[in-house]
Amino acid sequence: MIRDTEDLKALLGVPYTEEQLEAITAPLEPAVIVAGAGSGKTTVMAARVVWLVGTGQVGPHEVLGLTFTNKAAAELAERIRKALRKLEDEELDDPDSDLTESVGEPTVSTYHAYADRLIKEHGLRLGLEPSARLLADATRYQLAVTAVRGPKELRYFKGKVADLADKVLALDGELSEHLVSPEELREHEEAFIGQAESFRDPKSGKAKRGYTDFLKAAEIARQRVELSELVERYRDLKVRRDLIDFGDQMVLGARLAEERPEVGAIEREKFKVVLLDEYQDTSVAQRRMLVGLFGGGHPVTAVGDPCQSIYGWRGASVANLDDFPDHFAKADGARSRGYTLSENRRSGGHLLEFANVVSDPLRQRHTGVRELRPSAEKADQGWTRVGLTETAEEEVRWVARMVADAHYRGGVSLREIAVLVRKGNQIPPLYEEMHAQGLPVEVVGLSGLVHLPEVADLIAMLDVLDEPIANASLVRLLTGPRWRIGARDLALLGMRARELVRDPAEYADRAGRDRLAEAVAGSDPTEVVSLSDAMADPGPDLPFSEAARVRFARFASEIRILRRRLSEPVLDVLHRVISVTGLDVEVAASPKLVAQRSSETLAAFLVRAADFQDLEGDQSVTAFRAYLKAAERHERGIDASLPSQGDSVKLLTMHKSKGLEWDAVFVPHLSGAGQKPRESWIGSGAVLPYPLRGDAEHLPVLDDAGNTAAFKSFKEQAKEYESWEDLRLEYVTVTRPRYYLTASGHWWGPTQKKRRGPDTWLSGLFEHCQDGHGEVVAWAAEPDPDAVNPSLGATEAHWPVLPDAEAAERRRIGAEMVVTALRRRQAEAFGEPIGAEPASEEPQAAEQPDAGAGEGALARSGALEPVPFFDENGEPMTDLLPAQRAPEAPGEPHVIDAEHAATAEDRSAIASWDRDLEALLEELKRGDSIQRYAPLPSSMSASQLLRYRNDPSRFRRELARPMPQPPQPSARLGTKFHAWIESLFGQQALFEYEDLPGAADEEIADEVDLKELQDAFLRTPWADSVPAAVEQPFQVVLSGRVVRGRIDAVYKTPDGWEVVDWKTSRSQDADPVQLAVYRLAWAEMRGVPLSAVSAAFVYVRGGETVRPTGLPDREELEELFGDG
Repeated sequence: MIRDTEDLKALLGVPYTEEQLEAITAPLEPAVIVAGAGSGKTTVMAARVVWLVGTGQVGPHEVLGLTFTNKAAAELAERIRKALRKLEDEELDDPDSDLTESVGEPTVSTYHAYADRLIKEHGLRLGLEPSARLLADATRYQLAVTAVRGPKELRYFKGKVADLADKVLALDGELSEHLVSPEELREHEEAFIGQAESFRDPKSGKAKRGYTDFLKAAEIARQRVELSELVERYRDLKVRRDLIDFGDQMVLGARLAEERPEVGAIEREKFKVVLLDEYQDTSVAQRRMLVGLFGGGHPVTAVGDPCQSIYGWRGASVANLDDFPDHFAKADGARSRGYTLSENRRSGGHLLEFANVVSDPLRQRHTGVRELRPSAEKADQGWTRVGLTETAEEEVRWVARMVADAHYRGGVSLREIAVLVRKGNQIPPLYEEMHAQGLPVEVVGLSGLVHLPEVADLIAMLDVLDEPIANASLVRLLTGPRWRIGARDLALLGMRARELVRDPAEYADRAGRDRLAEAVAGSDPTEVVSLSDAMADPGPDLPFSEAARVRFARFASEIRILRRRLSEPVLDVLHRVISVTGLDVEVAASPKLVAQRSSETLAAFLVRAADFQDLEGDQSVTAFRAYLKAAERHERGIDASLPSQGDSVKLLTMHKSKGLEWDAVFVPHLSGAGQKPRESWIGSGAVLPYPLRGDAEHLPVLDDAGNTAAFKSFKEQAKEYESWEDLRLEYVTVTRPRYYLTASGHWWGPTQKKRRGPDTWLSGLFEHCQDGHGEVVAWAAEPDPDAVNPSLGATEAHWPVLPDAEAAERRRIGAEMVVTALRRRQAEAFGEPIGAEPASEEPQAAEQPDAGAGEGALARSGALEPVPFFDENGEPMTDLLPAQRAPEAPGEPHVIDAEHAATAEDRSAIASWDRDLEALLEELKRGDSIQRYAPLPSSMSASQLLRYRNDPSRFRRELARPMPQPPQPSARLGTKFHAWIESLFGQQALFEYEDLPGAADEEIADEVDLKELQDAFLRTPWADSVPAAVEQPFQVVLSGRVVRGRIDAVYKTPDGWEVVDWKTSRSQDADPVQLAVYRLAWAEMRGVPLSAVSAAFVYVRGGETVRPTGLPDREELEELFGDG
């Protein structure tokens, strides 16, 4: 038992501050804890559970903890579990103590998972079937597109299907988050439109003077009415298909809480204490669900920080934290109490000084927020560096040099360096430049990955295959380093596309570039011309260069072959695209650093594709494209991927950095106006009108007068309101580093005519450094008022874009030797003359050598890359060019021109290339070319870890291209055996499928064999021993990866503990490393020395117990698995 705070500190070994102890030992009543960045909120939450359990106020099983992500839930659960283990160890010395009764298990979950459980357990109270399937966030777009394409004429909304589907989902989400029905929305909008129409002049039909803005807002309201009808159609589709999404979970959870009071009574009886993590990020619907369940004075502790509320764009309402004392009042109706955590134990004091400057306006806006204070040992630590360059290109190079300097000269580990950007499209230049500096880089999150060139080209190919009018993607590929189509041929292609759908004379007076731009931009999918169709049928009349016609034909052939396979799962399609286009061979042939970078990028993307599933549980190219578009639109948080523990620089967006920390953080591109503000409800039909929102009292108000002055005032309020979130994002970012913060900006962007210069954030950091807290490394002078962007002043540019110089030279030399060798082989085999190089073609050649020259000239210039040819089945053909296949009958032999003959050295090199190509093609068929680079996941089960140890290559291949496994009856029987043992000792639990005990047992033949095993177990001495724990779940971190699993049984011994694993196999060949992992996990869970835990395999069939010796410790285990 715990008597006072000294007992608590001694038990957990943590020197809590007075602020922390006050929150930990708070009375059993509603309370809110405002926890500043780095102030140890998770530590406090775990300690509060220990305090309440240790003082006898609640049992462990009566604790409910809710947070937002699975990772956060796992971390919170592990912190609480470890802390409780220390408490229980004091009582385990008592021989009468029962561990399984004293341990208990707190329930820790995500908000959505908890709502889902409520629906499954109580949904019938609302007439809901518990069988509804959860619709993943990104794949909602697939269903929304179906809803948009239904039979409905839209009078007020025009746009592309994808944009319209995006707006439908946005409005649906806002309606759900604020528990507003489409009918309630339309009622509000009709009243708003009616009021606006009263200010329209009946004679002219125009707005009366001073009310133009009101009538414009009314047009937006009409769009919103149309969107609300599409929302209803989308919702009907979900109902008919028995689907719900995350928004539905919260709506239904709130309905259960508010409409069925017995549900709240059941939950309050079950959970005596509730902990709410990251409460500032909850939505109105989540708050109403929680108030309905646990309001009225129930002991609820909410933890959050209003200064870190950066998810308002996805429904979070910071007002929930501000208003907690009223929403969760005490039992007598009085406002609940607030506590504050302000000592930051992460960052140096000099860094916190600037963080406090940033948060000052926020602290004035939100009550209960204090300045951050550093811990005593870090008071004089923290250093800031700033830089301002002339151009964005110079800034990227400067940042890469500074990162390299921090690592090589400053001694900062690569894994402890992060580069944070505002937008995902800022990632590629930084990624490429840091790779060029020899720095390993990891792009965190799909939104950054899709912008990298290798992945962008792969996505563009998917677009072209799946959507014939994906003209922008086709142009990207045609102008890329593989096809290298010139500007004139592109303009002619645009002209041909128009010819295929309309009378070309209609456009005879328009410039080619205008036709191309119109084809690429497009508007309505039914009217847009297809450049893909034009490429497949360029026609005989337009003056395309011969090289362009050849390349069009080859590309069109590849597209036809690949489109036949679009019904396959998306991962198979991606591998086929890589194979047919020769992307893997191209990667392998690149310079070493480029090849490594490209391989890592493609592998990471393929892993994400492997994880994707569409609505029906199968993979679909169309659904995957929708998922990618969603990730690009919502780059601030659609996926929850986290940085690995690999030794590499982490490159990610600022939004994804929340909750993370590094020794050194770099923040580039602090120039211009900052984050683009969201549109308000008077400017976008996808935004819910503020008066209908559950937090309306905290939002800008539009005066009922409706005149120009009212709208001007509203827009100013809205702009200020949006600026708060940008300020919070700045605060989150500057509190990520422990020791070093480097920020930079530039005067001129890559294409901007208007100069940018440092934003307020960078200017503030500049002053911070000037005050003695950092260093101004570089600061370019402000350009003259009439200065021109130097990036726009280039007098020469390559079109199409040239490949990497080293790669281009390799291709040029290779192309020359291959063409020479092929001519020589042709002459030797068929007696055909080698002849001179083909003459340049007219009229294209004079204007554009890259697209108008003959094949030989193209090869000499490096413009023509070797393009693989494939048959109708997608298999590589041995001939490089169709024109070089054997004729029906050989002609007369001719003497080979010595000038063009390959030397002995050339022939040796070509023979070596032939062998390399054969090896690459064979490797390609085996599917290893890209798969071998698949990174290990950040979380693995113990069985996966052992599979990786036994065969790393095979395990990686399975990660990159997972295949369905055949059913294994023996594994099912193994699971039944373990379940029988568990019931024998009076325990039952629910498991994740991959963690089912006994799932790896493959030698139980049938039910008879199972019965014999059960009888054999009863004959062992273990059947008469009472275990301290059965099927004990664990998580342990090895080499930066979370390893999870279940220990079959744990027994108390005179010397400590023994972990036991039941084996049903006939052979005694179990891997001792499995026991080593279990042993380490239990020792760390109990907080005991590793030497106090022994481990044993029990081979049930023979009743033998084997205790392997020399089991590896943590350091040795990490060495075993540290090369992943």
